Amino acid sequence: MVTMATAIGCKKNSYVNIPTTPGRAPNVEATFVNASGNIKNALEQFRHMLGDSLNTKPNADPAGRREVNWDAVPAAFTNNANFPFDFFNSTDPDAPAGRKRGLLLLPASDFRVDSSNFSDIDANYVKQFQAFSPKRTFVSLGTNITMVSFRVPGSSFDATVKGFGVIFSDVDVDYNTTVEYFNGNKSLGIFSAPKRSDPAGFSFVGVFFPNDLITSVKITAGNGSLAQGLKDVSDGGYKDLVVMDDFLYSEPKAVKVAL
Repeated sequence: MVTMATAIGCKKNSYVNIPTTPGRAPNVEATFVNASGNIKNALEQFRHMLGDSLNTKPNADPAGRREVNWDAVPAAFTNNANFPFDFFNSTDPDAPAGRKRGLLLLPASDFRVDSSNFSDIDANYVKQFQAFSPKRTFVSLGTNITMVSFRVPGSSFDATVKGFGVIFSDVDVDYNTTVEYFNGNKSLGIFSAPKRSDPAGFSFVGVFFPNDLITSVKITAGNGSLAQGLKDVSDGGYKDLVVMDDFLYSEPKAVKVAL
């Protein structure tokens, strides 16, 4: 299932009603792409909005986009709570290009990239989650909230993007899993992921703002955090447990400072 919605106006796209909560903020134009099941078409639509060229170099590509799939994360930062929040925003001149993508994580607790479906947290999770780009997925530990902000790649300078999307695994309940976009302290809207529609369990949310800038993103993955003995609703539990995979976003650009 693929849904594409444009708030306030783009004649090239059909219109659908977006609920007030979640939904875009008043007077904000937003192109909303979400999907479950086979999300390939939705991803291609959103990549085209962000920029057809995938930029893998520190130097900015004004027409390009960035992606993070976590699969090149080294063993020292996998299956543990050691992942550095600035892993994809290294300012070290000697760091490889893949570490300079302008993405800064701001989770409320430890952050975990995992290659075993979090089976050492609870053995039941081994069949619960799937990786969209095998084989790593990730969560914030002890919370279902993850915050993301942006920097000029390879620097400590604040940056903005025009669009951001995230792939989720095992969304079982509508409206529990959301992405909220901010321009400074102003919310641009809250957009929800549809529940999974097949055993693979993938859902996608991506939003592009033609007339606004994104400084940070708040991701709410389900309504619970992974823990020993905690079952997902699909296993008879009371929490919708959700993990994340790929991030997609437009080229981070420096924040303009008024003189």
